Amino acid sequence: MTRAASLQANPGPTAPTGAPMLARDEVQRAVDRLVEECRVECLWFIRPDYLPSTDEERLAILDAIQERSTREVFQRAGVLKTWLSRHCSDGSAAS
Repeated sequence: MTRAASLQANPGPTAPTGAPMLARDEVQRAVDRLVEECRVECLWFIRPDYLPSTDEERLAILDAIQERSTREVFQRAGVLKTWLSRHCSDGSAAS
C-alpha cells in the first residue's frame, strides 16, 4: 500500500501540517463548539456559561478536555491546540 493510499484509508484527526491556515476566529469558534459539546462529560467543574476569552484560556480548557475525554475528543482537542499554538506564535512573532 502506498503512503497516499494509507493516508486516504485512515486520515484521522492529525495536525494540519500542509493544510491552509484557519483564521483565528474560526479556531476560536471551533474551541467554543468543543467546550459546549464537552461541558457535561469533561467540564462539569466549570461555570455553565463559561467560554474561554484568551488564547491561554483556550489552551487550558483544551488541556482540561483532553484530561477527561474519549480518544476521539482528545484527538480533536489536540488538533485545535495545534492550530491555536500556530496563531499564538504568529502573534508573538508580530509583536
